Parts: sequence; structure tokens; C-alpha cells
Amino acid sequence: MLAVAAPLAPQTAQSAQAANWAPITGTGSTWSQNALDQWRRNVATNYSMTVNYSGTGSSAGRRDFIAQTVDFAVSEIPFQSAPEDGSAPEKPTSGFAYMPIVAGGTSFMYNLKIGGKRVTNLRLSGDTITKIFTGVITNWKDPQIAKDNPGLAMPDKAIVPVVRSDGSGSTAQFTLWMSKQHSALWNSFCSKVGRPNPCGLTSQYPSYGNFKAQSGSLGVAGYVSQSYGEGAITYVEYSYALKSGFPVAKVLNAAGYYIEPTAPSVAVALMKAAINDNASSPDYLTQILDGVYNGADPRTYPLSSYSYMIVPTQVAGIFTAEKGKTLGAFSNYMLCEGQQQAATLGYSPLPMNLVQAGFTQIKRIPGADVSGVDLNKCNNPTFKPGDSPSSNQLAATAPQPAACDKQGPDQCTTGTAGARNTPTATTGGGKGGSSA
Repeated sequence: MLAVAAPLAPQTAQSAQAANWAPITGTGSTWSQNALDQWRRNVATNYSMTVNYSGTGSSAGRRDFIAQTVDFAVSEIPFQSAPEDGSAPEKPTSGFAYMPIVAGGTSFMYNLKIGGKRVTNLRLSGDTITKIFTGVITNWKDPQIAKDNPGLAMPDKAIVPVVRSDGSGSTAQFTLWMSKQHSALWNSFCSKVGRPNPCGLTSQYPSYGNFKAQSGSLGVAGYVSQSYGEGAITYVEYSYALKSGFPVAKVLNAAGYYIEPTAPSVAVALMKAAINDNASSPDYLTQILDGVYNGADPRTYPLSSYSYMIVPTQVAGIFTAEKGKTLGAFSNYMLCEGQQQAATLGYSPLPMNLVQAGFTQIKRIPGADVSGVDLNKCNNPTFKPGDSPSSNQLAATAPQPAACDKQGPDQCTTGTAGARNTPTATTGGGKGGSSA
């Protein structure tokens, strides 16, 4: 477990000794669960605060919040007014707000070998990824994959796409990206599987061909990491590949570089994210990612996004003002001190503008003590007192990609994610090289 040396946010310090915190409970996203679980352990150990959380999937979390059976939910997408499965519109009957909690990259974890040796430096373009997950490309030896990977003699092996079986924010983010960036391929696939066309994002990935469907981020990562998972590839938050000891594909960005979803590359990408800043909008503080997908900075990871905690803004159901005190303190901890661990856990810390927006939402939680909600006392690694909200210390110091990560005849041999220390020998053409 990672230690936390700094004290809890100022508004909770005086009451921390008394450990007078009402337990709170939430459900939802598995995409952000690794961060949430670490933060829950930290506040339990240091402040005797009980925060219960079950990673049931974003769709289930939103439903639980509507049913008022939880104190908060976590999701990558907002409530859906017209769910793609034809179910009733998601309409909470009590007040709520979206609060950003952690950023990260939707990565493509894979299990592939060449000549009995594990591949750790795979590169894929967005078009290639979309064709894999729509059943157009079905073999690792496909010429398009070979073009992405000039340094590898790709094996003649079937590709097994592993998708989520449950309603998932990860699926929604991934399919939103495909619908925006590769709409012809995505719409053609939707037609093949009987979905409305154009189909846009979906939280429920369609069944197709030899696709394997698994529940939760742990489920898809677990399938890929097994011996029977050789040839498989899945979409999952970068954190899960780190924990599993497996590599992720570097994804081609608009600048022509294949990039890994590290904390700095996500931070750079999210500098181009737009935020719905209309406080009267039902989707206030939700993300608009078109600028991220097409970011021209060579350091950008194009499938970068952030997750929301859905917090109540009025007492209702099982939620009380006493629980609001706990939720407010835990939220302040997540936005500030908790972000110090984001990169180690496989995420990217939230920048100042999102922390500032999150503070606004804390102030709307009934019972929250807001006396210490202060940017100048927030120990977040992306900014320091006096910085502009548009600044991001992590993005400012992010390294440029190596020459061998540029689209072309050479391919870096350096491993990625959980296999970073396992390079892959060049079996194709080019000179190889090491990533930054």
C-alpha cells in the first residue's frame, strides 16, 4: 500500500482525530476503480473513514443512484436520456452534480508472441483498432497491422477481441471515439449486428463472431493475461495493464506518433478537452473530447478522458447530511492529495481547471464542510499556488516522443505498461530504438 504523509484537507483535520465519519457507499465504474480503492484504503487507514465501493459498471452505478440506494455513483458518461438498449430514460428524481475525479487513457492490452517470445512494443493506428473491434481485421498477420509494425514479423494467428459483457463506461468511451473518428466502419458494424444506424456510442458492446465478452475491467484484463488469451486484445484502463504485468499498444495520434497512455501523455491530451461549463445544463462539467481525439501535439494519447463521481445535491433516499460531511471530505481528498498517487496507479492527475470545477460541486453537497476548499492549499501535482487554471505542470514537463515512435520504417523496441522492462527484439525491418 502506498503511504500518505500529508494531512487530510484542512476542513476535516480538526475532526479527523474524533473519527466521526458516517460511512458512505457507492457503485459504478470499474475504469476508475483501482484509484478509488487506493484512496478508500488511504482514508480508512489515516482517518478511520469508511467509504464502501463496488465496481458494478457505470450503467449499474447510474441506476443505483436513480434508485437512491447509494450515496454516490461513478461513471464515464452522464445519465442517458435515450439509452441505446431501449430502456427507460435515466432520470434521477433528486438533485445531483457531476464531479471529475481522475483522468486516464483507455488502452489496448494484448497477449501476443512471436517465435515463443512475448511482444511488448505493438503499435496500432486508430483505423486498425476499429477494424479489429468491428471484425474487419481478424488475423495478426494482416498487412495493415504489419504496416503499423515494421519492426515485427507478425505471426499468422487469429485475433480474439475481448469486450465487456456488462454496461460499461469504458465501452461507451471507446465506441464514442470510434463513432466520431471512424464512423463509416462503426456504422457498418452496427448494421451487421442489428443496431440502429448511425448508432453513436453504446454502453453495451454488441456480440459478434469470435469476440469474447467478460464482465468488468478485471474480467477483460484477466482473460487477456491467461495462457489461453494468446492472440487476444481488449480495451481497458491503463491501470489494469500495469497491475497485470502486460503491455498495451501504442496508438497513432494526429501528429504521426505512436503513443502510450502514460500520465504525461494523457495530461497533454486533456489540454484540448472542452468542458460543458453551462451551469444550467443537465450535463454541466461533462467532457467534450473531439479536440483530444485530434490533438496535434506529438505527445498526445488520443483516447484520453476522465471519470465522474455523481454526487447528490439534496438529501434523499439513504443519503443524509451526516453522510454529506464524509462525502465532501473524501471528495476534497480525491481532488487534491489523492491525485499525487494517480500516475503510480496508472492514471493521470486532474488539472487545475477540473479541480476548480470539482470544488464548485463539493460546495453543493448537503452537509459538506467547505471551509477548507481552497486551491492554494490543495496538494495536487499538476499545479502550485498562484498558477493559472489553464496551466498543467505535468503537461509542461512531458517528454517528446522518440524518433522511433514516429510513423515510418523504424519501431522502438521498448516495452510498455506492465511489460516496460521487457523489450522486444526486432524481427522485421528498420533500426529499432528506445522510447523516451
